[in-house]
Amino acid sequence: MDSEALFSDVLAKYSDHLNPYLAKLMAFGGFGVEMEAEGCVIVDHEGRSFIDCLGGYGTFALGHRHPRVVAAVKNQLDHMALSGKAFFSKQAADLATNLAEVAPPGIEYSFFCNSGAEAVEAALKFAKGYTGRVKIVSTEGSYHGKTLGALAVTGREKYRKRYAPLMPGAEFVPFGDASAAEAAIDGSTAAMIVEPIQGEGGIVVPPDGYLSRLRAACDQHGALLIIDEVQTGFGRSGYMFACERDGVSPDLLPLAKALGGGVMPLGAMMGTREIFDSIFSANPIAHSSTFGGNALACAAGIATLEVIRDENLVQKSQVQGELLKKGLAEACSRHSDLVSEVRGRGLMVGVEFAMDEVGELVVAQLMKRGICVAYALNNPRVLRFEPPLIISTAQIDQVVDSFGEALTETAELLTMLV
Repeated sequence: MDSEALFSDVLAKYSDHLNPYLAKLMAFGGFGVEMEAEGCVIVDHEGRSFIDCLGGYGTFALGHRHPRVVAAVKNQLDHMALSGKAFFSKQAADLATNLAEVAPPGIEYSFFCNSGAEAVEAALKFAKGYTGRVKIVSTEGSYHGKTLGALAVTGREKYRKRYAPLMPGAEFVPFGDASAAEAAIDGSTAAMIVEPIQGEGGIVVPPDGYLSRLRAACDQHGALLIIDEVQTGFGRSGYMFACERDGVSPDLLPLAKALGGGVMPLGAMMGTREIFDSIFSANPIAHSSTFGGNALACAAGIATLEVIRDENLVQKSQVQGELLKKGLAEACSRHSDLVSEVRGRGLMVGVEFAMDEVGELVVAQLMKRGICVAYALNNPRVLRFEPPLIISTAQIDQVVDSFGEALTETAELLTMLV
């Protein structure tokens, strides 16, 4: 099948059996069919190569098909893939132990699942079960998932409205406003759930000391602090966990995306011994997952943590992130009428445009130049750059140069439309 026929076949099947509206949107945006991937590069059905700066929304911290993670999964597949569920799992035990060694102080236990939304659901359930309370304080612009519980605490009405009533007790405060959170957290609060850096909200970095004040407010009222590091965890922000920058430990820590090494779906909800004891002492199977903690996924997770350590990817995220942010800012300085701000930490960088629709135009221009990016779900004015932590300086230079060219061409297009 030639490339044109392959694309037509896939597009038709998406339209007939998956999501016709998403198919139209992706086709309009010029997205092809992904065929191969290696490191920081994706190859489409026409043989075009793209530097992956979307990175699976943070999934590909190690790049695509990191050889050590692939080898670990292949080796495990020769012995056992999924758990029989009636026996102990060495892979789950080893991964939980390794996670406890790198987690923030006090976080000792893990519940394994398959995705970030599942990890958030577990955190909400544990928080309510442990405290006996209903109220969950979240933030405007937040993103915690689209399942019903996670959706209830996701801070964008567009996603929630049609599916009401959702889980009761959710209350929203502005992100980064510690005083508003302190006023909302009270004796009826089960937990405050917060991202240390908002991802889908538009790569929004809170003020210094924000997490510390949330921690103190939760402690004062006997509420739990859930820090959602599904997207920020495992080096993305230039720290193993973004909450480490403020020296704050949560009570519950949802994780996913990068944990599977870009090879296997893997989520985890970590927490304190006291909370896990409270939940499981009453019922050892109070929360479970058929596929969670399977041998293949845990083998990938174990290898992922080893690669992050051995390749010094947390430090690399800091260094390469500064290069990327500086380069993007310099390109934006030549088009100050189009760009409001460049911000972020580590290899989690956002460019906010001054006008609607500009981001969509720049995405299309970057795709033409072999750079894969996307705008934030909760703030379409923000273009997000989350490349693999292994990205080279030469690749960053290519991204920055292409971004500058895309901005220039977009500015020319807008001038023609005026």
